[in-house]
Amino acid sequence: METRHDSLATLYRIKFIFLLTFQIFGIAISLLIFWFFLTHRALLRDIRHQAILLLLGNNFIQLTCDLPMPIYFYYIGHVNPATSAYCTWWTFFEYMLDVITALLVVVITIQRHILIFHDSIFRKRITRWLLYYVPLLLCFVYPFILYMVLIVFYPCDGLQWDYSSNVCGFANCHLVYSKTLSTFDWAAHNGMPTLIIILGNVSLIIRVIKQKRRHQQHITWRKQRRITLQLLAVSMLFLVAWLPGLVIALIQQTIDPNFAIDFQRNYALDLVYFMCIFLPWICIGQLPRFVQWIGKRICRKRNATINIVRPM
Repeated sequence: METRHDSLATLYRIKFIFLLTFQIFGIAISLLIFWFFLTHRALLRDIRHQAILLLLGNNFIQLTCDLPMPIYFYYIGHVNPATSAYCTWWTFFEYMLDVITALLVVVITIQRHILIFHDSIFRKRITRWLLYYVPLLLCFVYPFILYMVLIVFYPCDGLQWDYSSNVCGFANCHLVYSKTLSTFDWAAHNGMPTLIIILGNVSLIIRVIKQKRRHQQHITWRKQRRITLQLLAVSMLFLVAWLPGLVIALIQQTIDPNFAIDFQRNYALDLVYFMCIFLPWICIGQLPRFVQWIGKRICRKRNATINIVRPM
């Protein structure tokens, strides 16, 4: 028993160091990207960047407001303060921000198809609002209303929380006491987005390959390559973060309730934080002008330092 406790404490310490380190890097990179776009306002008007910036903005909220709670949990080894109110608001922010991210990736996946193959649709103001901005807005409004109802205002005595587990054991009343609501929440907000993202990316790859072979088509691969690679990179990160936990949960629901339960509790559920901490790095790789901008600023400061004339 003591050995198990020691190994768990070691695992918690490793998670704490890992999450804290990449949280700091993620915040720093995100701030640099925001600074870059503030100093390059013309890029903000490019519709290809706006959805990714919204995704990065939501991710920044996760880095600064949500991620500190699991980091603190892994530092002390238990939920503090151990109150129902704290767990209610923690899970509300955790679920809401995660679902916002999932829905944004789904919408971006669909919109990238339009940008690559039917970009003229977004040139009209009415279709741009209906097919681009309204879906992005709903990605924020819907999860907020949903989890206000399911978590904050859901009637519950607050005795079901597990204060020895991360995110209070994910023991929300609608998940613990309602099979219908828990199945709906899992299927609609975790399973379905993942399935759409997989199908969307597979179909995109197939369409791009077919389009490249049709020389008479207007699409040029070089022009649209960055949009395609950006979507694939973000989608792959999302799938790495979410797919293992979803597969395990599906097997538990359909075959064996105890399948890989320790791996799920200790590792798979924490993979979702990969999306949060590594998304800024993915954005760097898809913004060559940002990399050039950083390089120029570094060279400028280095040259300024070299050119300083010291008094004799």
